[in-house]
Amino acid sequence: MKHDRRDFLGLGAALIASAAVASTSHAGEKNHCETPSKNRQLTLVKDPKRVLSPATLITPQEGKNYNPIVTLNGWSLPYEMKEGVKEFRIIAEPVVREFAPGMVVNCWGYNGTSPGPTIEAVEGDRVRLIVTNKLPEHTTIHWHGLILPNGMDGVGGLTQSAISPGETYVYEFTLRQSGTFMYHPHADEMVQMALGMMGMFIIHPKKPQEHRVDRDFCFLLASYDVAPGTYTPNPSTMTEFNLWSFNSRVFPGIDSMNVRVGDRVRIRVGNLTMTNHPIHMHGHPFEVTCTDGGWVPKSARWPEVTADIPVGAVRAIEFIATQEGDWSFHCHKSHHTMGPMGHAVPNMIGVKQDDLTEKISDLMPDYMYMPMGKNGMAEMQDMVEMGMTLPENTLPMMTGQGPFGPIEMGGMFTLVKVRRDQPKGDYTDPGWYKHPEGTVAKKLYAKKV
Repeated sequence: MKHDRRDFLGLGAALIASAAVASTSHAGEKNHCETPSKNRQLTLVKDPKRVLSPATLITPQEGKNYNPIVTLNGWSLPYEMKEGVKEFRIIAEPVVREFAPGMVVNCWGYNGTSPGPTIEAVEGDRVRLIVTNKLPEHTTIHWHGLILPNGMDGVGGLTQSAISPGETYVYEFTLRQSGTFMYHPHADEMVQMALGMMGMFIIHPKKPQEHRVDRDFCFLLASYDVAPGTYTPNPSTMTEFNLWSFNSRVFPGIDSMNVRVGDRVRIRVGNLTMTNHPIHMHGHPFEVTCTDGGWVPKSARWPEVTADIPVGAVRAIEFIATQEGDWSFHCHKSHHTMGPMGHAVPNMIGVKQDDLTEKISDLMPDYMYMPMGKNGMAEMQDMVEMGMTLPENTLPMMTGQGPFGPIEMGGMFTLVKVRRDQPKGDYTDPGWYKHPEGTVAKKLYAKKV
């Protein structure tokens, strides 16, 4: 799938219209528009269930004093200038999200997507966030990590009254810091966050030269419990989730991060799941340069290849892209790089069961009997490739095809693609890496087992 700064494919007409409004919004900064324009209504997605957001929307850079964020399989929210205030409109509403081709999930989110669009602004900006509630229950929005007046903190019952269905509230404050933050409800959190209500809030430094990078990516970690054959997450699940996602997408539905050799790259990751995630990158050491508490001084950084991201926290990592190739980027908890699976699967390692599986399938044709394979879980992917039927709206546990065969991943897994010939400012997927001759592991000899 290709996408660059001029390519808005994959988000549907509603979000394309939103992107168009963004350019007029920035033009309005100079004019300080005081009256709403007709085009403004295009930012309000009327039929969110048609907006599946399978591709990353790259925000145009023209007219900005910062390098815009690239949200994996997401987009940035347009704004309008109103007498010197950046005004964002947010709609909390039910949405349908495509997690990967072949699976969609009934979620709750913002402006037609889950997670909601990334909010981008600049340190020192005055922002106005107008929130309309189209959910079937009350909600609020908490601005996670932001320094602001207590009455704008968004905790229902404590700092404000909850926003009832059909109501519109306004939050307004001045951004007093730069860094990487999040937004999410602080009302019926168990249900609303379990259904996907969350988003990233990026505040760029007032001085553009500070913390400058060539490519800046962000996404949220989210977990869901969607039983095979169903469409709606179970919000009462506390630990045994079966879908682990980057921005509510799972491999192979997650876009790759495409960079140029020599680029300084930042990847900002927020964790709103119920567990920690050791995020590991192949091929490049990095440093943690920012948390949701602020920027980490250079004297306090050290090299890593895995950063553990706690619950309710943000970590931004930075590295120089020096090694060409297609480099894996994933959670290092092995069950988090798999698709939907049961937690009570019998251990059948070493047990011959070919004839048993066939007999059970004949006796119960409508029952999906898929035990662990005799020689490992990979046998299950082989069965799917041979035509075994899965329940509707259900992904295989392991999937994905690479240039050398099955990748056997799922969940929290994607790629960082590093190329010498990747043009500056171009985020187009370059395809599979073509390895120089003599640089690929090969069979030395075959030994009979």
